[in-house]
Amino acid sequence: MLNSKELLSYTKKLSILFIEDHDDLRTNTTEILKNFFDVVDSSVNGEEALHTYKTFYDNYEKYYDIILSDIQMPRLNGVELTENIYNINPKQIVIILSAHDDTKHLLPLINLGIEQFIKKPIDYQDLLSVLLNASKKIKLTDTLNIDETRSVQVKLNNSFVFDRDNNSLFEDKNLVYLTKYEIIFLRLLSEHIGKIYSNEDITSHYKTLNENLDATNIRKLVSKLRKKLPENSIESIYGIGYRIIPFFEV
Repeated sequence: MLNSKELLSYTKKLSILFIEDHDDLRTNTTEILKNFFDVVDSSVNGEEALHTYKTFYDNYEKYYDIILSDIQMPRLNGVELTENIYNINPKQIVIILSAHDDTKHLLPLINLGIEQFIKKPIDYQDLLSVLLNASKKIKLTDTLNIDETRSVQVKLNNSFVFDRDNNSLFEDKNLVYLTKYEIIFLRLLSEHIGKIYSNEDITSHYKTLNENLDATNIRKLVSKLRKKLPENSIESIYGIGYRIIPFFEV
């Protein structure tokens, strides 16, 4: 069960725009989001959402922290809306809701770089968990004050740190042995904190380094690596890929 106080500690100063054409779902979910976020706005379709997104920036000179959008909507669907938003703000965090789980809807959004894909009907515990991870990413980026952390020490819990500069994992300052493939994997996932890397992304990256790693061996690699890391450091998003979950104190 997700800790509501923990979520609120990350979200209480954040803004979110929720786009959903189903009236009851939009109303009910908006009320839940208001328990956690400082600003909660909603739109009934993609066209209205895009206008609201631009107006918010004009009024406050900043973008919404999180966009939560349905995929099947009139006027502009979720894919089209996401494309438009990324043209305005490539760093925008976008979470997509959809009753469809086939690749024709999923793959274009993965390629665009969305934060996560959540199936309908909504499991609100799952949704709040995703919002917690997204909010942690926002706080981490703000704390580092650099573009998605390219040369940093990634804190995985109070004891574990992965040092990207030295390709080293430490537990309480003691070096933890990593294989070459494990180092490559951790470096890739920590290049853009919170980004989901698909199997294709991972295998392509290894190929650029003249190393071979297929999908089956990715699972084996992750399984072995998790034994060396704190629990939940590497998140598997079913049918999408993997990402690293950093830790920092509230």
